[in-house]
Amino acid sequence: MTACLLIHGFTGGPYEVEPLDKYLREHTDWRIETVCLPGHGLGEEGKGLDLAGVSHKVWIKTAEEAFLHIREKEETIYLIGFSMGGMIASYLAAKYQVEKLVLLSASRKFFSIPRMSMDIANFAWKAVRRTLNTDPVFANYRRKFGLVPFSASVEFLKCMKFTKPYLKKIKTPVFIVQGIQDGMVPYKSVHYLDKEIPAKTEVVYFYNSKHLILLGEDKDLVIQAVFSFLTKKLNKKNTSVRALQ
Repeated sequence: MTACLLIHGFTGGPYEVEPLDKYLREHTDWRIETVCLPGHGLGEEGKGLDLAGVSHKVWIKTAEEAFLHIREKEETIYLIGFSMGGMIASYLAAKYQVEKLVLLSASRKFFSIPRMSMDIANFAWKAVRRTLNTDPVFANYRRKFGLVPFSASVEFLKCMKFTKPYLKKIKTPVFIVQGIQDGMVPYKSVHYLDKEIPAKTEVVYFYNSKHLILLGEDKDLVIQAVFSFLTKKLNKKNTSVRALQ
């Protein structure tokens, strides 16, 4: 049987990949699991961020244990990682045998200053028009403000440092999805991913998508693109690039 493991991003939770999780459950007979990394879970009822004292090693170990648990019974495994989860998924794909790997806004490079500046300017404009509280990006920033200790940010950087070398060891086909308007991960980071991963890669850019690519206005297109990649036979080209508006 086919199984799919989804891994969310730093300071987030399963809600970040929930639309894709739900779609796969409804349209396949696969075993679908989304791991919740220790200290995370913001957005789930009754559960918030508690990242103080949590090591990046625990995040990686938790995802790895979830993968190994699935591997005990399933032969075909797809890995899907969002943001930091994309780097953790890359580590697992390099270390173990998986069928396909999907990277959503993977944090190979992070913090796009120009894009974040545009977001702040947009927030200011919406504040003047008294529509700021309806902006989902602002709501996400506001929920997380003050909840992320400095030590957790250090652990995030350690996680990136640990997982980065494994990109060069990936042999499974990879689908890279990136939003052009991403304020956290510059869209140019895809260049580094594509350059470092030796396996066959397919890249799709979404012009209107920001960092939370499965929660934005393009989410249905993103989900369809991921589903198509997971269910189709791959061609022999090493790299293909598409841009969707």
